[in-house]
Amino acid sequence: MNRIAACACLALSMSLVGSYVALSKPLVAVFPVFLLAWLRFGIGGAAMLHWLKKPADEAPMTRQTRQLVFLESFLGNFLFSICMLYGVSMTSAVAAGVIMASIPAAVAIMSWLLLRERVTLRVWGSVACAVVGIALVSLSKYEQSISLDKGQSTDLSSNKQWMGNLLLLAAVMCEAAYAVIGKKLTGVLGPKRITALINLWGLALVTPLGLWAAWNFDFAPVPSSAWLLLLFYSLAASVWTVWLWMTGLKAVPASQAGVFTVLLPVSAAAVGVVFLGETMNAMEIGAFGVALTGVVLATFPQGKSLGATQ
Repeated sequence: MNRIAACACLALSMSLVGSYVALSKPLVAVFPVFLLAWLRFGIGGAAMLHWLKKPADEAPMTRQTRQLVFLESFLGNFLFSICMLYGVSMTSAVAAGVIMASIPAAVAIMSWLLLRERVTLRVWGSVACAVVGIALVSLSKYEQSISLDKGQSTDLSSNKQWMGNLLLLAAVMCEAAYAVIGKKLTGVLGPKRITALINLWGLALVTPLGLWAAWNFDFAPVPSSAWLLLLFYSLAASVWTVWLWMTGLKAVPASQAGVFTVLLPVSAAAVGVVFLGETMNAMEIGAFGVALTGVVLATFPQGKSLGATQ
């Protein structure tokens, strides 16, 4: 796969993530979080049963590869979701937006430390654009909330805020580890098999909590529209986005791929405007322009040195 096609896969993956995050809001109102996660992994697993079989030309998995597959699922699927959900509930949305804006930088640093990738000044510039762009969005949301609340303050204790911020920082590290471990896995396993294996581990990890949530849940009132949305959410979250991400990682350094995480909040906002009736102000439009400039910096050809590994 050439570099342009790989970058397109990464961009589409993160855009889909932002889309299903925005569209999953009605699902959270219908299903408990752990039940929703269990159903997602179950539906995704059923769709990928034929991807679990080892291709004839693929070497048997070593002990290290099995460990990496488990860590990829545990950190990128299971722990990330828990830290994100509980972190946001314990701190402000402003803090959440600013902290999550550091994902591209965290991926670049972790790639440099663990994969020995050479991160060029151009990639660092794209990371800076991503961080600045999403931080401006967070600031804009803060100003909107102040104008709406007219002086009303949130009643959060200092300890609770710090715990929430730490959980969000842990979520950032989980997402960065997901990108870096995924890069190592693409060297020994195909994208389809990686996707199926980490989904299977995710199903195993969440099944006890999912069964507990389903025990007293009344499925009868769930409308058909919610089931259809659940189907899209499951296929997008467990199948399409992961396969696209792993496919792109085969040809793009992890440090450069991390910049594409900026498209997550961009696509979520676009879905909110187009489908959910939300509006964007001038600061938000400018912020997304800065963020997309970072993506252009990361992907525009610059000879063989861009993102080259040592």
